[in-house]
This record gives sequence, structure tokens and C-alpha cells, in this order.
Amino acid sequence: MSSPQIVWLRRDLRLADQPALHAAAKAGPVIPVFILDQDRAGDHAYGGASLVWLHYSLESFGKSLGARRSKVVLRKGDSPQILAAIADEVGATCIHAMRHYEPWWKEAEDELKDALGEDRKLCLYDGNYLLPPGSVTTGSGDPYKIYTPFSKAMLEVMPPRDVLGEPETFSSPDEWPESDDLEDWELLPSKPDWAGGIRDFWEFGEAAAHDRLEWWTDRVAEYDEGRNLPSEDLTSQLSPHLHWGEISPAQVWHKLKDKRSDGWKTYAKEIIWRDYAQNVIDQFPDYPRESYRDYDERTLWRNPNAGHLIEQDLKCWQKGMTGYPIVDAGMRQLWQTGWMHNRVRMIAASFLVKHLLIDWRFGEQWYWDCLVDADYGNNGVNWQWISGTGVDSNMFSRIMAPLTQSEKFDAADYIREYVPELADLSDDCIHDPPDDKRGDYPVKIIGHKEARERALEAYRASKT
Repeated sequence: MSSPQIVWLRRDLRLADQPALHAAAKAGPVIPVFILDQDRAGDHAYGGASLVWLHYSLESFGKSLGARRSKVVLRKGDSPQILAAIADEVGATCIHAMRHYEPWWKEAEDELKDALGEDRKLCLYDGNYLLPPGSVTTGSGDPYKIYTPFSKAMLEVMPPRDVLGEPETFSSPDEWPESDDLEDWELLPSKPDWAGGIRDFWEFGEAAAHDRLEWWTDRVAEYDEGRNLPSEDLTSQLSPHLHWGEISPAQVWHKLKDKRSDGWKTYAKEIIWRDYAQNVIDQFPDYPRESYRDYDERTLWRNPNAGHLIEQDLKCWQKGMTGYPIVDAGMRQLWQTGWMHNRVRMIAASFLVKHLLIDWRFGEQWYWDCLVDADYGNNGVNWQWISGTGVDSNMFSRIMAPLTQSEKFDAADYIREYVPELADLSDDCIHDPPDDKRGDYPVKIIGHKEARERALEAYRASKT
């Protein structure tokens, strides 16, 4: 009988179109292993919302494996050491894994190769992105830094590779390594249980991801305009399923590629943006921690660690109490559901870095903790785009006007849902309520004109 094949799982919790699992199943009995390795990622260890999703995704994946008379082995600790030990225990000569591009995972892959020695090997596979980072290059052979030419180059080589089905044969080892119990990891909050809104808003796992894709197939044509309307459910909400690998971008692309609508063309570029973000962190591993552009950070940003009033401004933003309804609706949606509408993500992020002049990294860390789709590449690239500090970013001087954005994109019902204090106000009033109609809702933390002038002056000073 062939030796056992270990499959090292990370953010790739699916049976179909999972090249590592597919290759392992062809080679011998499969031992899927997931290791909760929180220390390795440092300040980008899984946040609270991510741990909630991880619990339910692992639970769902375990049930899928159970239907194939298999299971997932759960361990906590250092991934390379644990995997090498399991390989010794079961006599495995190969560990299969999907390739990941976060710096801590690339480091772990290198450490595992060393730990396995010459007689055993780590086989890495691509498939969590449309194409491996660095495979689409400029005419001079360099990786792209700017999104628009990168996107055009990607579109020229699409569609991606063909989709793999579930493994046809799936055998299990005679003996299984010991496994932790998922419940013992205590990934779900209990004192208090703040995850009820996440459970109510989402369904988890591979089957749920494909159900959502089926739903989206009939609506993607509306995406070009609908993506900007937070009161309408006209976004795919596939991002957490893609992030956790419950579905692959190749599966999404092939499902939608024959559409001819402007909505699909726009959505295709959003999928390509995921690849772009991985290309950025592959070139600049610390990008979600360090600004790309040079400027005087001490002059531009107000540091919440340096003053009580600045810290209070940050907390008001985090809690959705800024006095700007569209911003507060977004921040409350984030806290309740672990997700925020894309248009509102930009408005809320811009408000933090430009209206409040708080360093984008405080926002990156808050989103990281609160988002169920918190992605090292996407989150960092998006924050540096909105703050004007990135390799490819919006100009700092382009300051979003949240009150105008709210009215323009018809956010009244969205505000009513997440800022119930204002639910009785009319559409004309709800975007910017006068003080005498706010009730218990706070007044503006700062006026828009005042904030804009302050931001532009701070930016000018930071460049001198």
C-alpha cells in the first residue's frame, strides 16, 4: 500500500478544485492536517471575526470529509515542527500544500523543507488565485506594481486553468494521528458571545459558497451600478468564501466567464484585484505594516497613543459614533456581521485617515480584527490606496465627502438598518440630520470643511 500523503491545510478548505488534495488523493491514503499557528503571524494572527469563520469553516469541511470516511487532524503550535513530527509518525514521504504568499507562511514553507530533509519533500501547488504572483510581468520581465496595466495583462491570458473536480478516489490511513477537538480551541466568543450577528448574516463552508455563487450568477449583470448602493444587496458577498478557500477564483471565473454584461466585466476586475494584492505583498512583504511612499508621518498623522482626545476619536470611529450616519452605519455593520459593503468600506476608511488624520495602520488593524474576510494582501493594499501612501494609490488630496456620498448612493435604508436611532427620519434628512433631530445620536465629531482643510494642511506640511 502507498505511504500516507499529508495535506497541510491553511486557507484552502474545499474538496473541489483543491490541487494539493487532488494530488495527494492520487498518490495514496490522505491525512488532512490543519494547524492553528497563531504566534507565527505576529500582529496579523487571526482576528476575532476570522476565528469565528474559521471555526465554522473547519466544522463544515470536517463534515464533508466525514462523508468520504475521512477527517481533518487538528493541532495547535508551530506548523513545520508539527508536520515533520506527523510525517515521522505515519511514515509519510510527501506533504502536499497549497502555496500561500503571506511572509510568515512563506517562511514556514522554507522551514518545513529544511525539517523534512532529503528523504521527504514538500510539494506546493497553486490554485488560490487566478495565476501565481509574478507570473504576469511587464515587457522587461518585472512584476507589475500598478493595478491598471496588471489587470489588462491578466485579462489577456484569461480564462484561468481548468477546474478540478473532487478527488475520484479518497482513501484513509489504517491509523490516524491524534487530533485536537475543535471545540477545545474555543475559537468562538462566549463571555460575551458577540458573534450572533455573524452567524445570522452568513452561511459557512464549501456548499454555502457554491450556493452563493449560484445566487450571484443571476445578479452579476447588476454589479456595475449596484456595487455602489449599500441599501441594495447587489454585491456577491463571496469574499470570505474566497478568502478561506471554500471556493476558488477559477471556479468563480469559469462559472461567469460567458456573461456579456458590464456587471461581469467590472466584477472580473475585482477578482483580478485579489491577484494584484498578492503580487504587491509578494514584492513588498511588509506592505500592510509600512507605507510605500516617503513623507513625515509625525506631521501627517495624529497618534491615538499620544493623546486622550485622539484616542477618543479613534474609539468613536470604531464604535460607529462619529456623527456621520453613513460612516457609523458601516462601522456598526462591520462589528455586527464581520463584513462591510465595499463602497462604505472606502468611505469609512477615508474618514479615519483624512477627516480624523489617524494613521492608516490603526484602521488596518481594526479591520483585520473585525472582518471575516480579513486578508493580509487585500486589507493592506486597500488601506494604502485610500490613504495615498501606497505604490498605486488614490491621491491624498482627494478627500471623500461622506455626506455627499451617502446621498449620491442612496444609503438611506442602509443607515436605517444599522443606525436605528435615525430610522424615523426622511430620506432628505437622514444623510445629514440637523442637531435638533438627532436625539441620542451624536453630533459630528468634526465638520467636513474643517476636516478637509486640516487634512490638506497636514499633508502639505508632511511633504516639506
